[in-house]
Amino acid sequence: MSNPHKGRTGLDRLRHALGYSIDGLKLAYRGESAFRQETWSAVVLLPAAFWLGRSWVEVSLLAGSVLLVMIVELLNSGIEAAIDRVSYELHDLSKRAKDLASAAVLMSLLLCGGIWGAALWHRFIA
Repeated sequence: MSNPHKGRTGLDRLRHALGYSIDGLKLAYRGESAFRQETWSAVVLLPAAFWLGRSWVEVSLLAGSVLLVMIVELLNSGIEAAIDRVSYELHDLSKRAKDLASAAVLMSLLLCGGIWGAALWHRFIA
């Protein structure tokens, strides 16, 4: 049995893929408070990255770390949704999957904070 959604090619495939991605971003913004908070943080931090960074490498690291947090949060939300789709029943493997995804978000936040902290330190203190 073939998937009827896999037969699209070219611009038709790109148009549908873009629509699914926009739907996912809307869903995450409406349904995930953490993603909403990260979105509003990005509204402030992304322009600040261009002000704080002294080279394209610094700007890329600053902006990229912010976007990485949002990407990992989207993946975390997807994992949680898939687990909840299977069952709301408490299960060790479900807890493990959700905890690992949450740990990935924490790691991305720590990385982002470390990059921004180092950039601020270098710019204003060192």
